Order: sequence, then C-alpha cells, then structure tokens
Amino acid sequence: MRRAGRLIVVLLAAVLCGCEDSTFRSSVPAYPVRAVIDTRMGPFVHFQPTDLNSYCIINREGYFLNGQFALPSSAMDAYGYGGLLVFVSINGFDAYDLACPYCATQSKCRSCRVNGMFAECPECGEHYDLSSGTAAPQNGLIRETLRRLNIINSDGKLTISQQ
Repeated sequence: MRRAGRLIVVLLAAVLCGCEDSTFRSSVPAYPVRAVIDTRMGPFVHFQPTDLNSYCIINREGYFLNGQFALPSSAMDAYGYGGLLVFVSINGFDAYDLACPYCATQSKCRSCRVNGMFAECPECGEHYDLSSGTAAPQNGLIRETLRRLNIINSDGKLTISQQ
C-alpha cells in the first residue's frame, strides 16, 4: 500500500507540473484605455449600430469618425497602445486596440489604418477583417486578432475600457 501511495503522489506531481497556463496573452502591450463616445449628440448622432462598417478612431490627435476629424481628445482619454477603434459590425459596436500584433512583437509599428471593413498594417501588410466582429487576420502572417477591448453601450453612451 505504501508503494502505491508513493506512485500516486509521483503521478499527481507529474500531471500538475505538465499543465500549461492557458491564459491568453496578447502580443500588444497592455496600455491604459478609457474613452467615451456619446452617440446622442454632436457629430456622433449618426454613429449607430445600424450603420454597418462605420468606425471611430481615437488617438492623441482626437476622435476621427469615418476618417474625418470629429473632436479633440481630452486629458481624461487613454487610447491604448496603437489607438482605439470602435467599429460597427454585425454584432453592433466592437472595440479594438489598433496596434498590429505581428509588428508589436517586433516593435516595428504601433497603429493600423482602417480601410472600409479592414484594418491594414502599413508595416507588414496584414489585413484584419472587422466586419465579422473578430478582427481576424487575413494574410496568415499571424493567427492573433487585434486586441479586443471592452465596450459598454448605455443608452447611446459608449464607454471603451480594458477587458
């Protein structure tokens, strides 16, 4: 019986040591994220869940709605590593950090550009499909999607934060 007990302890230790941490860690560094878009006023009244493929980019220069300057960013805003992207997909509003995960691993670039329903990295050329609500890479350079952010829609007031 003593020998069986030792064998069980050794097998249990081997099983526990063999487990890997399955927590996902993005290649994009975690920078602070905080921004608010009030879709009930100003230039954002037409930024609604029914307006598919519309987007808003938030960075240190300000808020850009569908590529056009809309508002300056405030001292309270924190726009992640590569800027924030709020995109209207089939799921409603989705939010991402615009840094390319492939280039972030190599410290090459910090921000993708949005072109219709794709985010394109100017450095490596990877395209991320935004329309499906997943921001999945299309060219196969990397399997990692754009870093997803938390977005809360409370009566037309969108609050973007870290997940």
